[in-house]
Amino acid sequence: MSPVTTLPPVPGQAALDPLFGRNLLLTRDWTTPELEVLMAVAGRFAGLDYAGRSTALFRDELGWALFFDQSTRTKSAWAGACARLGLAPVIVDGGSTQVSHGETAVETGAMLGMNSHALGVRHDMIVGEGNTFMRDVAQGISAYLAAVGDPRRVPVVNLQCDIDHPTQTLADLMWMRERHPGGLQGRKIAISWAYSPSYAKPLSVAQGCSMLFTRSGAEVVLAHPEGYHLMPDTMEYAHAAAKAAGGSFRVTHSMDDAFAGADIVYPKSWGPYELMLERVAASKAGDKAKLAGIEKAALAGNARHQDWICDERRMGLTKDGGALYMHPLPADIGAEVSHGVMRKHAVDVARQAQYKMYVIMALLAVAKTPDLARRLADLSK
Repeated sequence: MSPVTTLPPVPGQAALDPLFGRNLLLTRDWTTPELEVLMAVAGRFAGLDYAGRSTALFRDELGWALFFDQSTRTKSAWAGACARLGLAPVIVDGGSTQVSHGETAVETGAMLGMNSHALGVRHDMIVGEGNTFMRDVAQGISAYLAAVGDPRRVPVVNLQCDIDHPTQTLADLMWMRERHPGGLQGRKIAISWAYSPSYAKPLSVAQGCSMLFTRSGAEVVLAHPEGYHLMPDTMEYAHAAAKAAGGSFRVTHSMDDAFAGADIVYPKSWGPYELMLERVAASKAGDKAKLAGIEKAALAGNARHQDWICDERRMGLTKDGGALYMHPLPADIGAEVSHGVMRKHAVDVARQAQYKMYVIMALLAVAKTPDLARRLADLSK
């Protein structure tokens, strides 16, 4: 991060009150003003952390996280956020829980609600299930706490589902604003599919970026080959958000078109939506032959688009040849992005990732602390 010479202002308590007790399951569940308050708190935590100040708002509490998929940056961000706030992070492989033996998400929520003080969940690989699982877990926690008269707030944080990756996209937005302090209104942001030799990558990053970045008034362009479209409802939301913010949103099937004159580029692979749905159905049916056929077809489809790579030529199409390159990592170097482009922007993507921890800190703090404005002011003394 850039050196913080002055701490960002603390939002007023009246602005923080509506966020108390809230879960973050999709960014579209929150209004734009609410997200602005959240990012302001994240910025405050970043400033305090950079200044070496303690940010321990809690003590003797647990911050559970269930991961049904592999992770490096998000696990690290969750652990770092919990530790800095004074919660002990507990990160569990979702496959090691009784969910694998038929325990429902509501039951899981009730069990975790007994002992946890915050819960993060990553459940991103099964289209149609991830976000529903998170909402059912949140319901189980709330029902348990209400039944026993427990006043605790146990927020549920989406650490990536099948629809959205809120902590990632909010971190992305904060990084873009650092690099473009004048704002994103009128800036061109290219979100693009990129080739990968694997096919079963979640749709959630591209969808989350499309739904969130369009709220900034930017000119957002989504590029992908034919057959790689995203969930229809996320695209409808992106179009409506762009219109409301005075920006624009369009889809193109040309990576060059998206990159031309762009201020920011975000090339990232994802799986074909229809094939991902077929994959879920075949997996539930235990049809191994069908699964093998789907994988073969998907890999063959990807291979037809190996020229969809963020390389030096394409970066040269961007505004003054100097667009901000972004990626949630890990990138398929040599496929999604050339070795040269990644070497040039390695520090940038690391700094992009750093904001995720502060977003998670902000989410837990606003949801759990009824007098957060005063507590933040006290931390700054």
